[in-house]
Amino acid sequence: MNAKKFIPYSEVSFATVPGKSTRFWRNFWPWQIIRFIVLNLKMMRIVVGGHS
Repeated sequence: MNAKKFIPYSEVSFATVPGKSTRFWRNFWPWQIIRFIVLNLKMMRIVVGGHS
C-alpha cells in the first residue's frame, strides 16, 4: 500500500532529452522524405482497400 508520489515540476516529471543520433535523424531531410513516402503509401493502402 506504499504508493509512489511524484512532485509536479520535479526532475521526474519531464521527458528525456533526445540523444545526438535522434536529433540527427529528426533533422536529416532525405530520411524525412523516405518516411513521408512510406507513410503516404500506408495511408493509400488503407484508403484503396476501403473503396473496393
